[in-house]
Amino acid sequence: MLLSLMIFVPLLGMVVVLLLPRESEELIKRVTLLFTFIPLILAVYLFIAYDRSSISSQYMVNISWIEKFNINYHVGIDGLSVTLILLTALLGPICVIASWRNIEKGIKAYMALFLMLETGMLGFFAALDLFLFYVFFELTLLPMYFLIGVWGGPRREYAAIKFFLYTLFGSVLMLVAMIAVYLTSGDPGSRTFDIPTLITLASTEGHALNDLNFQIWVFLGFFIGFAVKVPIFPFHTWLPDAHVEAPTAISVILAGVLLKMGTYGLVRINMAMFPLGLDRFTNGSDFWGYSLALLGFINIVYGSFCALAQTDFKKLVAYSSIGHMGFVILGLAARNDTGVSGAILQMFNHGVISAMLFLLVGVLYDRAHHREINGFGGLGNKMPIYTGITTLAFMASLGLPGLSGFVGEALALLGAYAKYKTLTILSTIGIVIGAAYFLWTLQRVFLGALNPDYEDIPEINGREILTLVPLGILTIVLGVFPHIVIDMFSVSVTELTKVMGTFEANL
Repeated sequence: MLLSLMIFVPLLGMVVVLLLPRESEELIKRVTLLFTFIPLILAVYLFIAYDRSSISSQYMVNISWIEKFNINYHVGIDGLSVTLILLTALLGPICVIASWRNIEKGIKAYMALFLMLETGMLGFFAALDLFLFYVFFELTLLPMYFLIGVWGGPRREYAAIKFFLYTLFGSVLMLVAMIAVYLTSGDPGSRTFDIPTLITLASTEGHALNDLNFQIWVFLGFFIGFAVKVPIFPFHTWLPDAHVEAPTAISVILAGVLLKMGTYGLVRINMAMFPLGLDRFTNGSDFWGYSLALLGFINIVYGSFCALAQTDFKKLVAYSSIGHMGFVILGLAARNDTGVSGAILQMFNHGVISAMLFLLVGVLYDRAHHREINGFGGLGNKMPIYTGITTLAFMASLGLPGLSGFVGEALALLGAYAKYKTLTILSTIGIVIGAAYFLWTLQRVFLGALNPDYEDIPEINGREILTLVPLGILTIVLGVFPHIVIDMFSVSVTELTKVMGTFEANL
């Protein structure tokens, strides 16, 4: 029951926080930190104890929930989900510490909503029942709406409503597709939401779930729902607004975890359950695969050029996330071991690096109360520690060899090149543009003459360093030893690509 304990400890913490007096703000923060630290300990244990040689889900719990419709509380982890659960659990206490001095109003409600959000994210990555998967997916929507809409910046209501409507639109399509899968899974007495069972049925020749036309349109319904979350062009416009207006810690969760929910869903549902819909639109046409690669290319180039044009530090990082998630999409489109492994590794690495970047933007905003890149200058002389950590994060994000950002992107490009040579070559433009906007930002903010307005700007403090050091260590360690994460999901990826290859060969 360790996995279930990890999922619901934050929800228990939410109840405890709601029972505490509103005036006890320090106590509320400490209790919240405790209830986010416990899942981290459990996630580290599950990561270490995970059997890397097995393709089966581990630490499973399967209990009947709504018996009439064969809906179960079915959770478990495999190599893909265990890495993202660790990422989610790691960012939980880091975000609480980052919020310690930055959130000044409604501390009790903020911490309670954050704990609810963490349960939704952890449950989503562990769910093995499609109905439960959808419930946890939706559970993240409500707290995120309020965390942006109440504690965000001047245009917080607009950003929160935009985020809510976009995500709800994708959720409705997912719901329709989910119901279609359930109704097609069998006769009224044998219908199921169980994801492993549905994957087996979808690969069984002659079963209704194995029908090419059915898989094509159900694939599309799930795809749009997840594409909004990633976000994939043209469903991306909610992301910069949400990032700019969200509090620092919520931007960290948004980029570090919520975007990965979209790509995780593509792997867990679209690629594993509907490989026919992915491999062939009509016989002999690699429609979905090529379209996915094309969308990945657009994300990379479009996101990179948009980032280059920004003068708002936070918006630059937000658009860079759109570009970097394009490499994940490109790797998944390749549907081979190298590309998919690179995509999954990049999910984890981007979660770590983007969290660092948004935390660093928050440090500067707390001191200067603005994010205009051109409004700074020469801060390297006054904040050398902050400058060093920011340089590390920039170098990792632009893909410097030896840091974690390089390995995932390189593997994704290598895998994609085997199938989509032209798109892959053109996608490398994004790497060049990424180097340009990060180095240009480094020059404008930290080098040159010091802006007299920041003659007395304080250096990064101990609390802020505490949030960044674990992420910085991971960035360096995974740049040198990426196999620590790759070994977790290599068996699962091999099985996944083998199944997709079998479908493609049979068409």
